Parts: sequence; structure tokens; C-alpha cells
Amino acid sequence: MDAVVKTLNPNTSTKSAVTAVPVIRPSREEAEAAVRVLLRWAGDDPSREGLRDTPKRVVKAYEELFKGYHQNAEEQLSTVFEEVEGYDDMVLVKDIPFTSHCEHHMVPFVGKAHVAYFPADGVVGLSKLARVVEVFARRLQTQETMTAQITDTIDNALKPRGIAVLIEAEHMCMSMRGVQKQGASTITTRFTGAFRDDPAEQARFFAMVRGFR
Repeated sequence: MDAVVKTLNPNTSTKSAVTAVPVIRPSREEAEAAVRVLLRWAGDDPSREGLRDTPKRVVKAYEELFKGYHQNAEEQLSTVFEEVEGYDDMVLVKDIPFTSHCEHHMVPFVGKAHVAYFPADGVVGLSKLARVVEVFARRLQTQETMTAQITDTIDNALKPRGIAVLIEAEHMCMSMRGVQKQGASTITTRFTGAFRDDPAEQARFFAMVRGFR
């Protein structure tokens, strides 16, 4: 029987990036049946030995690939450490690897995220910024939306004096199909607060991302 489940809206890039919306989720059996239809559409026989268990494998893989729908990114930032001996300069976590899926063709895009902020009332564990990236990457996405969601989530949770997010990725929907241009990369950025208002801080952010390798 169909069930109404709470999932997180991946398409909102405003302050309500984690607004819950009701979604009708089909059963596992219905999902597996859908995979069999796609296998037949591709021109193969889902009953042959090599494909017999493929529907089960695909559904299990989807549970992992899209687990971000059942996670709240702001919860990853719920613990703030205030004892930082007065540190108030930039905190940067760079080269955060991720794999996501394009919402237009449902094929992967792979890249790295670089996330920085100026603390206001404390800092979070460094791994938590990577977890925020992972939550949003594990949904059907556009790179532009994902960039905005990461920024808005950090802003909502930490209220820092400024945030900088840079994402660089290669999209398989561009390299495997369509124009088929392998190696082309897409870069998106978003800045708030001190990073938006002071070009020198933007330049320092870019220098730190590209340097110290």
C-alpha cells in the first residue's frame, strides 16, 4: 500500500531549504517492477540470469544514493563549540569530494566542494561541513541549487559573519550524452556577509582554495 512519507525538498534554494513536504512513496515491489520496465525499454530481458536480481540491486543502490531525502542538513550543525580562544578568522574546509545525480537525466555529476565561514558565536566540527555537503549531494540535484542549499543551511544554523561556497564538478549528462565533452568542468559560487561585501576576502578565499596543495 502507498505510504505518505516526510521527505526534504531538494529544489528550494532559499532560507527554507529544509522544508518538509509530503511525498507518496511506492512500495519496494513497485520500485523493482519499474526497474524491470526500464530494462525492457532499454531492449533487454529482465528475466535472464544476469538481470534477474538487478531490480533488487538497483532499489538497494537508490536507498544509498538518495538517502539525503531522509536527512536534515541543519541537524548536522546542531553542536557548536564556543571555546575557541577568541578565534574569529576564516574557517575553510576544502576539497570535499562528492557524487550527486543530475535531476534532469538522473546521471551522476562528480566533484569537490570548498566551504568557508567567519565564526560568530562558535565553530562546528570540521566533519560537519562535509556532512552538510553529503546530505544535499545524496539527492537529485542541480549544481546551482546544491550550492545555494549548502550556503543557506550554514547561515540558518550558525548565523556566521560570512559564508563562501565553491563547487566544481564534471557532469556526466554533458560528457556521456548530448554534446559529449569529456573533462569540461562547471564552477558555482555563493558568498554572504563579509565574503560578499569585501572583494579582498573573496580573493583570499580563492587563494586558499587554490593554494597549499
